[in-house]
Amino acid sequence: MPQAGAVAAFTVDLLVYPLDTIKTRYQSQQYLHQPAADRQMTRHALRGLYQGIGSVVIATLPAGDIFFIAYENAKEALRSALPSGAPQPVIHALASAGAELASCLVLTPAEVIKQNAQILRQSRSYRGSGSTSLKALRMVRRSEGGPVRRLWAGYTALAARNLPFTAMHFPLFEFVRACIWERKERRNGNASSLIGSGRMQGMHIGVSPEPELVEIGLVTGTSAAVSGALAALATTPTDVVKTRMMLLSGRPEKYSTGNRTSQGMRKETPGGFKVAKAIFREGGIRGLFRGAVLRTAWTALGSGLYLGSYEAAKFWLKGDSPQRENEL
Repeated sequence: MPQAGAVAAFTVDLLVYPLDTIKTRYQSQQYLHQPAADRQMTRHALRGLYQGIGSVVIATLPAGDIFFIAYENAKEALRSALPSGAPQPVIHALASAGAELASCLVLTPAEVIKQNAQILRQSRSYRGSGSTSLKALRMVRRSEGGPVRRLWAGYTALAARNLPFTAMHFPLFEFVRACIWERKERRNGNASSLIGSGRMQGMHIGVSPEPELVEIGLVTGTSAAVSGALAALATTPTDVVKTRMMLLSGRPEKYSTGNRTSQGMRKETPGGFKVAKAIFREGGIRGLFRGAVLRTAWTALGSGLYLGSYEAAKFWLKGDSPQRENEL
């Protein structure tokens, strides 16, 4: 149900956006190259935590609808096309990967604008002088290569991050959720047998045949948080590369690989492999995992709230009795 996905995506974006802003600033070259004694950058990291939120809100609603529509339809198509004994994790991974590619087409321009807006420096003269999203858009448009090319410059990097993330996240999510429901069913079944045998007479124990709406949200949210945290940690290097590439879309002249032209002219934004090598030269493995704790924390929070509220909203909007299913 796409309306549920849109409601969930909008709610979560508002709540976890500050953590994403701090992570972006922490991964950026501007923050990395500041002297340790420079407290101004540290103060900047905690200011304007909602810079660029406008572009995300506009893009998240259609992107969330596209993802869940594509995911649900892809699962049904794969179940029909593949043999009946095909592993469910394979179906979930393929369906989520295809849905992610479709949603990334809408998300990429918003991500480019958002991340360039998130690192705009806040000054007294700057405050209240207009939308940070519009400022970032103008900055990207002034870059070489044209606005269209720059706005979608990070599509491959975003897909390279999101595809392995969703391929790990959703099979793990479905597995963890199924395990939690099975454990609850065994516990309820044991309680029912004890009541039926008279061993617990006089005790008021209610064993509901169907889960309540709150229980569905909690089980789904917990499963999504655990699986999202693991997937986020594993894909942090691709997230660091994606962040750098999108920031370079607005500031290609600030990128240096040690081979600038003698005239100091702006150079084209390098590909993901070159950016990854530059990050590794700067900080080694730790550089590739820069911001891993922040990314893991906000992904766990965001995924838990997102899928938990999505599942609860889906059943509430449908208006019928929720069923235990091992799928969205």
